[in-house]
Amino acid sequence: MSIGPVRIGIVGAGMMGAEIALSFALAGNEVRLHDNDPASIDRAMARLGEVLDKGASRGFYKAEDKQATLDRLLPTPDLAAYADREFVIEAVFEDVSVKSEVFRRLDAICAPDCLLASNTSTIPISTLAAALSAERRNRFLGTHFFSPVSRMKLVEVIPGFETAPDVVDRVMEICWAAAKEPIQVKDVAGFAVNRVLHAFLIEAVRLAEEEVATPEDIDKACRLGLGHPVGPFELMDLVTNGLTLQVQEILHDAYGPRFLPRPLLKQRVAAGHQGRRTGRGWKAYGR
Repeated sequence: MSIGPVRIGIVGAGMMGAEIALSFALAGNEVRLHDNDPASIDRAMARLGEVLDKGASRGFYKAEDKQATLDRLLPTPDLAAYADREFVIEAVFEDVSVKSEVFRRLDAICAPDCLLASNTSTIPISTLAAALSAERRNRFLGTHFFSPVSRMKLVEVIPGFETAPDVVDRVMEICWAAAKEPIQVKDVAGFAVNRVLHAFLIEAVRLAEEEVATPEDIDKACRLGLGHPVGPFELMDLVTNGLTLQVQEILHDAYGPRFLPRPLLKQRVAAGHQGRRTGRGWKAYGR
């Protein structure tokens, strides 16, 4: 789908926010990237240059497009510069109070016709909409991207109770134009993908608890038997066990026993075994 460039703003320069910014810059959009910590923006820009270099070496991007893409990414320490943005996506820490404060600030800064979105993976969109003025809520929705954003095409687009249908259509168009494949999802806890994913992860941990197979062999079974690109324990190593547990607790509160986090996951989080990045990934757990 071909639409004109859109002036986009991303709030949050962590892994998700930075790669969302990169995806839109690759599609020809001017993208502002803000974070309360200026050093986080510097690290994000350096990391995105590496992502482009690595992607070019693997044929995902053209090396000659790197500088033009980086030129469209504008590090922005002052959120006031977002007054001219047409579409702003929040991608900060998964906490209602933190996200709500971001939206209160954006509400006071952004133009009345600016589209606002949250990249939350679990928090209901209509809960976050409460932080906005009543007249702006019809232009607010969820856009849940998947990591690594530069490679993963799926985006869950989640309207809130008051989101206008034309806003949903416009955001779907913007995502399509950035080479993403958006799907519209009802505003429920966990949306669609996390509900399927965490039922899968919970059963994988149960298999390890019951010593049916090792985490390594369960991962292999899922890759070779189900065609998954990574296994459940590999994925939890990348995401960290703490975030996995947080999401399962949210789903358990919303949907009951089928999403009850497994004792082994709780034990590993309490012990500080947060994944491969700390050297204590699931592969260290054996029979």
